Amino acid sequence: MKMKTSRVVILMIIAILLAIYILFPFFLVLLNSFKNQAAIVQDPISAAGASFSQFVSNVNAVVNNKNFVFWRAFGSSALVTIISLFLLAVFGGMAAWVICRNKAKWSTAIYMIFISSMIIPFQVVMLPLIATFREVGKFVGLGMNGTLPGLIFAYCGFGGAMTVFILTGFIKGIPYELEEAAAIDGCSPEGTFFRIIFPLLKPTIVTVTILNGMWIWNDYLLPSILLGQSNPNKTLPVAVQAFVGSFVKSWDMILTAALLAMAPMIIIFLIAQKQIMNGMVEGAIK
Repeated sequence: MKMKTSRVVILMIIAILLAIYILFPFFLVLLNSFKNQAAIVQDPISAAGASFSQFVSNVNAVVNNKNFVFWRAFGSSALVTIISLFLLAVFGGMAAWVICRNKAKWSTAIYMIFISSMIIPFQVVMLPLIATFREVGKFVGLGMNGTLPGLIFAYCGFGGAMTVFILTGFIKGIPYELEEAAAIDGCSPEGTFFRIIFPLLKPTIVTVTILNGMWIWNDYLLPSILLGQSNPNKTLPVAVQAFVGSFVKSWDMILTAALLAMAPMIIIFLIAQKQIMNGMVEGAIK
């Protein structure tokens, strides 16, 4: 019993040290957002000089700065994130359902393609991606490269593999008899999915949506490549990077802008962390 207790204590100490190591950069950003430039330079770790009034002043200066265009970048990020998550949830659920309920070789092959695409780093395909988008845009008569629709299309492609992978594991645990009963009652395949299967996927869809949402909202590389630094519709991470370039020594502005960019996803994660864990556990068990 004593050995077991000491082991638990050691693991707790390691967990606390890891939490401090991971959260310390965020703590510095949060703390120094409440301070002015002089207080940050004097002692960035100390709470001396931090005040709520200074934080409000920093936020107003950042939001109203003409070089940042905060609300436009925020709107672009919100639009791209919301539409991408909706499409990933609906079409990812459809794909996972079809793969699970069809035991043919083609469904297994498609599933393995989804899985294999998860191990390919984005940096390997980012340059061919731009060329492909340019050609696809010419073929369909739409501007895919440098536009928000093109960015949404890219996120659906890159996020589809993980979405299908997680949802497939959950759908395997849903009794097939539910679908048979729906078919006997005259429900179409589309009705079976949206009335029976999709509501049952809610816990896992919440998990997938939040995981994809944090990635899409915080992503810098893909928007910077497809949209460019000078695009007026650039997303928030790209806008923050451009803003940092215009305020090289103004750490109060830089850290406040970084905090504003992180805040929405942090709030959502804190609110929905229970649903994330429940969805991941249920999908793993089933």
